[in-house]
Order: sequence, then C-alpha cells, then structure tokens
Amino acid sequence: MPYAVKVSSRAQRDLALIYRFIHARESLTAHRWYLGLGNAILRLEELPYRWPLTHEDARLRHILFGKKPHIYRVIYRVHERLKRVDVLHMRHGGREHF
Repeated sequence: MPYAVKVSSRAQRDLALIYRFIHARESLTAHRWYLGLGNAILRLEELPYRWPLTHEDARLRHILFGKKPHIYRVIYRVHERLKRVDVLHMRHGGREHF
C-alpha cells in the first residue's frame, strides 16, 4: 500500500524559491532538474525508508538530490501508523544544519 505524501506549506515555499533560484523557467536543463526533484519526492510514496536518517534528528530522513556542488536536501518524516510521509523542508546541501 503506497504512503500518502504531504508537502508542508514551508516545503512548498522552498520549492518555489528553488525554482526561481535555479532559473528553471529560462533553462531547459534546470527545468528537467527541477522535475527530477519532484519525482524523487513522489517516489516516497513507494519507498519512504530508502533514504537515510538525518544526523540532526533521528525521527527525520532526508533525500540528497543533485550533484556537487548543487545538492539539495529534502527533509521528511514517515508516519508509519498513518501510512503518510510529511515533506517538511528543502534546502541547499551546503547550508549549515537546520
């Protein structure tokens, strides 16, 4: 049974900022990268435990998406009982810990 993926309002704002920051509207390559990020998030429906735990909080996991130096972290939490994944935050991997 697939998990429901819920993207928080903060994560939605993060996605919008990333879209603008990478100029996805003007660049086909950036747009494809952005779509790949979205697909990685959607794949959490089937494989929420694929990605490792964060070192900041053992209840959270993170996707590392992209190639150096353009790696982004997608921070999420799995609610096993509810069969739900909450996407909480997205940030550039080079930023300090959240």
